[in-house]
Amino acid sequence: MLDDYQKAFYWDNGYLLIENVLGAAELAQLQAIAYDFIEASREVTESNDIYDLDSGHSAQTPRLNRIKLPHKHHPYFDHILKKSGVTEVLKDLLGPNATLLTSKLNTKAPGGGAAVEWHQDWAFYPHTNDDILAFGLMLDDVTPENGPLQVIPGSHKGPILSHHMEGVFCGAVDPDDPMFEADKIVTLTGRAGCMTVHHARTLHGSAPNYSDRSRLILFYEIAKADAWPLLGSGSYFHTLGQQRFWEDLQARTIIGEPCLTPRVELVPVRMPLPPAADSSSIFRTQRSGGAKTAFAPKPEK
Repeated sequence: MLDDYQKAFYWDNGYLLIENVLGAAELAQLQAIAYDFIEASREVTESNDIYDLDSGHSAQTPRLNRIKLPHKHHPYFDHILKKSGVTEVLKDLLGPNATLLTSKLNTKAPGGGAAVEWHQDWAFYPHTNDDILAFGLMLDDVTPENGPLQVIPGSHKGPILSHHMEGVFCGAVDPDDPMFEADKIVTLTGRAGCMTVHHARTLHGSAPNYSDRSRLILFYEIAKADAWPLLGSGSYFHTLGQQRFWEDLQARTIIGEPCLTPRVELVPVRMPLPPAADSSSIFRTQRSGGAKTAFAPKPEK
């Protein structure tokens, strides 16, 4: 699905924006399911295994940070990953064998949906090699006003910046770090149905949504099958035990087969330990870990 220019751009810059990955029917189905979940959240009063609630959430005005692991809660999220144009992009970038690490539907409600502070995914879940990427399917139009994904091109080839604050993993870099090159930031916007891709080591973040429109993006994080997680990283895998891990791994295999011969490369690793007081989502990790914000406060009316 990708041409040689797109593949070279991704490897050189650590990100890619691809238009019209989803067909109209696929997009409509994902949107309908997503809004059904949001509607059902009216009955939820505390964050749980499905919902990470944003401040101000209520039955009258549902406000979510995200829907957790949507591929486990509706089969269509799994289908779109394994049998769509998305699958072809993954084959182009990761080869014939790839494994899902996690998924999330970040909803970013209008009028202040939470920021995701600048970070590198790699800091959360280092593996034996870094053939790992994340992609986001835009379920809404994404504009500069509603909290788009931002990236720093080429940062996937640089160091892993500190994601610790006062000795605790806070899941975000310090915006005052001299190695945080804010002058290079690129903002990724597009129409619903577009897809972003970024390497696991690419610095990225997104501002709060101060617009009057939602910003739904469905994220999947994917590893080449020979990249195996290191013990101590932020993942539910380590709680499963050997047999359940094997069963879960087979279910998470998107294309090809599981790989039982991990490829070990010389990659920079600092474990995300000790964990923040609440590490149930990136939003809570950053908040409870005391991460500094890189984004301006809500403008006064």
